[in-house]
Amino acid sequence: MNTETEFELPQLYRHHVFACNTQRPPTHPHGSCGASGAQALWDRMAKAIEAEGLNDIGFTMAGCLGFCNSGPLMVVYPDGVWYRAITPEDIDEIVNSHLKQGKRVDRLVMVLKRS
Repeated sequence: MNTETEFELPQLYRHHVFACNTQRPPTHPHGSCGASGAQALWDRMAKAIEAEGLNDIGFTMAGCLGFCNSGPLMVVYPDGVWYRAITPEDIDEIVNSHLKQGKRVDRLVMVLKRS
């Protein structure tokens, strides 16, 4: 970037969570986060973020994140950490550990590879 056009970009969020909410039929060969019960988990996360007053956390329900058979999936930026949450308690742990304290929840991390 040339110095005449450089400028500081403000960071709106300390963390921004993108959660897949794609819904395909349960028999679809690619699967989907929606068919894996994502909606109830994401509702819980949105409520927890609001209840905790985490105004520096962005939460966006997104379309397909590209790893359909691994869901329900979310990714936390700027860290680039992918999580697979299955239970409401998983959501609580991600909120309390990663979003509030900045501590990754290793047992829920997904290491994904593009084919």
